[in-house]
Parts: sequence; C-alpha cells; structure tokens
Amino acid sequence: MHSLLKFLIISALAAPLLGPAQTAVQGPSDWAQGEIRKVDKAAGKITIRHGEIKSLDMPPMTMVFVAKDLASLDKFKVGDKIRFNATQGAGKMVVTDLQPAP
Repeated sequence: MHSLLKFLIISALAAPLLGPAQTAVQGPSDWAQGEIRKVDKAAGKITIRHGEIKSLDMPPMTMVFVAKDLASLDKFKVGDKIRFNATQGAGKMVVTDLQPAP
C-alpha cells in the first residue's frame, strides 16, 4: 500500500510537467460535404447524399443518419447543401455537427 501512495504522489507532482493532454481537433478539411435528401423530424433522422467521410473511411453515398441534436433538424430542408461530422456507434451513424455549407 505504501508504494501505491508513493506512485500517486509522484504522478500528481509530475502531471504539470507533462503539459496539456492532446485531443483530436477536427479542422475544416475533416468536415464531410453533402446535400439533404430527406428530413424526418419525428424519427430524428436525416438522409444525406454525401461525399467521402474521411474520419469513417466511407466512400460517397446516400444514407440515413440519426441526429445527435434533434433541434438542429429544424434549421434544414431538402436540397440544402451542408457540411457535417458523423460518428458510428451502437449500429447507427450519428450526425454530431451539422452546418450550412460555406
């Protein structure tokens, strides 16, 4: 038990010397581009015809995504050009950030 306490103290003292933790930050080139084909607000889903999604190693296609933020669906309609970020989890593709294309 004594060695565990010693390890924790040394770790706590050394942490500031290691600098801030590195986090993955998505830059402008990480955004996928697409066009909205369908918005299903009741189901919280959006169909997007998209280009390559590099972060998911996915080729261009049209597919249905679940919206992480349901309120964001109110801002878009069929035909809108968008840029977005998506993740895959629990058997679903989830749009985590959705914006009008610049």
